[in-house]
Amino acid sequence: MERLTIESLGDETMNQAVAAVGFCCADVYEKLNQFYPTGNGVDWGVHLARMGVPVSVVSVVGTDSYGEKMKQALAAEKIDISHLRMEQGDTCKMMMDLKNGTDRVHLKEIEGVMADYAITEDEFEFVSRHTMLHTDLFGKVLDRLPDWKAHGVRIVMDFSVFSEDPEFQCEKIFPYVDYVFLSYDGKKDEHIKNWVKQIHSYGPKIVTATMGELGSISYDGTNLYEYGIVPAKVVNTVGAGDSYIAGFTYGILNGWEIPECMKKGAEISSAVVSKFEPY
Repeated sequence: MERLTIESLGDETMNQAVAAVGFCCADVYEKLNQFYPTGNGVDWGVHLARMGVPVSVVSVVGTDSYGEKMKQALAAEKIDISHLRMEQGDTCKMMMDLKNGTDRVHLKEIEGVMADYAITEDEFEFVSRHTMLHTDLFGKVLDRLPDWKAHGVRIVMDFSVFSEDPEFQCEKIFPYVDYVFLSYDGKKDEHIKNWVKQIHSYGPKIVTATMGELGSISYDGTNLYEYGIVPAKVVNTVGAGDSYIAGFTYGILNGWEIPECMKKGAEISSAVVSKFEPY
């Protein structure tokens, strides 16, 4: 099966096409008259597209005004929206507000057309033509991960803070993921170091935990790497994890060593937290 690729500039020989698959939504700030197309995969994809990587978004939006606005905004980022399906109903929305002028507050979620989202066979085949895909626990495509892996698609997955939550039974998912990313709110202690090693034993190539101001750790089965942060004046932490994963992924696509990938992730994350926008 032919992969979707483009030639890149500079020292790298090729940037390979990637797909953000599953959950997407609009973050809506009604009082500010602003909205942003988002979702973990969408944020990840926007960062990669801005770095010259060909990106597709495979998901669903509604026939309301936000659905069309999301498609227009992503197309403006040079993202392939040919498989961003539009269905009758409301686009999934996160209604947002600001507390104390800067702290973001989730008021409510309008699930809309994401409630019944299921990937079609045409969309599955389209994703299979990509070198890599990104999804998360809420993308409603977990049952297709073994099939994509069998097709040779490398899988990036964001487990957020749920990697140890028994409700999600992540041990059954880890074997089908190549690059595991998770958020950890505790200290950089033996527990998290042992946990990333345990996750790696299930089959992933690299397991990375981000820990906010404590930086990140990454394990490849042989070495446990640690990296700090790039200092920044924090305006907004929304999107920090997605931007880190995008930077790390960019390094993977270009064959960088893990410390270089971690550095790129930290740099992009630092730029994101210093501004209001999620990317």
